[in-house]
Amino acid sequence: MSLNEFKDVLISSKKYWLIYLVLIIVLGLSTITYRSVLDPTYEIYIFLIVAVLGILCIVYYFMHNSDKELYKVAFVIILCFGICASFIVPICDVSDETEHLARVELTSRGIIIPHWTGEDLGVDRAYNVSVGHKPVVYNKGAGFVSIEALNDLTVSLGRTVFHTPYDSIKIDYTPTIIVSAFEQNPFYGYLPQAIGMDIAKLLDLNVIWMLWLGRIFNLIFYAGLISLAIRRTPVLKMPILAVSCIPISIYQAASLSIDSMIIGLAILAIAYFLSLYKAEKNSLGVKEVVVFSALCLILGLCKLPYLAFIFFLLLIPFDNFEKGKKIIPYMILCIALVGIMGVMWSRYSEPALMHSWRSRLRYLDPTGQMNYVLSHPGFIGNFFAQIFTYNIAKILYGMFNFFGAAQRVHYADSYHLVVATLLLFLAVMLLAYPKKVKFDKKTRLGTLLIVLMIYVGTCFIQLLTWASVGKLNLGLSARYFVPLFALFPVIGTFRIGRLERFKDNIDKYAMVFIIAFMAVMILSFATKYY
Repeated sequence: MSLNEFKDVLISSKKYWLIYLVLIIVLGLSTITYRSVLDPTYEIYIFLIVAVLGILCIVYYFMHNSDKELYKVAFVIILCFGICASFIVPICDVSDETEHLARVELTSRGIIIPHWTGEDLGVDRAYNVSVGHKPVVYNKGAGFVSIEALNDLTVSLGRTVFHTPYDSIKIDYTPTIIVSAFEQNPFYGYLPQAIGMDIAKLLDLNVIWMLWLGRIFNLIFYAGLISLAIRRTPVLKMPILAVSCIPISIYQAASLSIDSMIIGLAILAIAYFLSLYKAEKNSLGVKEVVVFSALCLILGLCKLPYLAFIFFLLLIPFDNFEKGKKIIPYMILCIALVGIMGVMWSRYSEPALMHSWRSRLRYLDPTGQMNYVLSHPGFIGNFFAQIFTYNIAKILYGMFNFFGAAQRVHYADSYHLVVATLLLFLAVMLLAYPKKVKFDKKTRLGTLLIVLMIYVGTCFIQLLTWASVGKLNLGLSARYFVPLFALFPVIGTFRIGRLERFKDNIDKYAMVFIIAFMAVMILSFATKYY
């Protein structure tokens, strides 16, 4: 595109990027802290960066303003704001990032299954780790053999690069013991991060680049998965993109966390299901069933409740298959195989979970919790009452609340205006999207059932593996359930007459809001940490 053509697009999209600027000014001001008022220099620089970046992304969208090219826009906007997040988020500040860092380092050395070794550390020391009083790296005791460079990063938990020397210190390869390394997670969930870390090692970069390049390569892989999903799905492209780009999604994607893989694979699985559901009659075969089953399996091994996605096979119209109803035995076989592999994996992952600081918490007792549930029938009623009231409110508010290690508190930020605006936007995109897509009653009810299976299953697992015996401190996070929001338009939408007049331009406004929320996320980090 020539410079003149760029100017033309810039001018023609003026209304939209002006709306964007107003949004980030208003929402950005709501994140201002007393400290940033006293010295706003850094915040001003960040505002200018995201303002220009956002305008360029909006212009890029108008240059590729079609459903066929939306996947390109998805890849670009995720990378642009995700890379900003990769650098600006403090060291290991994302939830459990110290432990993900350890697993990434092991994977970068080709260790597929981490080997736990040594003597037990004892309850008291491990308990201190869990509440953040001490770093999770030890020079002796039980754990996994890694390198001293991880100690350098871990002791800087929650600090910015400006407050540490690790942007000028080389990687220390001295062997050391790491107490936890997410042994229960599959290795492929850490391959993108490991590639980035390997590059930092091969180029002999300073230690901070182990973290930064690991984050960036994880982000690139996430952007690729979402781009592939947007390209694959024939419907609901913009609602799916909106879910993929909400701040909590980008926050996880721009970290070392396996949650990036889980969200990306789940979004891709949903897109693949929609493509099968909307396929022409007699156009599908056994291959599509096998591919979708494999996708559900690699997703489910990362987070077991998502194995329930395999039941989407039963919601695809049989007329779409060449074999018609004769495809059912193949579906049943795939569902059975995925289920069996999931059970086998859980038999491995449960003991592996004990090789971490979680197993040494004073209150953690899965067997005792299960016995308590069976002997107190009223407790399970309280469990369901809580997960469908308080916990849902907590999850919704968590869409723009982040782990702050510096404050030693999970999800302690209070961005009420941003959260309210974000939830209103998602309600429009997911529950009242004017570009209607028809799904039959069986599909809508089946999808609702699958969502409930995953939600309740995740909550129950947290009850057994996190909550105190007889208590309901489940430790739930919005990041566990992000992909489920992309299924809301399938379950059902409402018609709002006033939105119908914006039907032709709804995607343009949606893109402005999507980019704005990512920009405000970056601004919130600037005001919080710098």
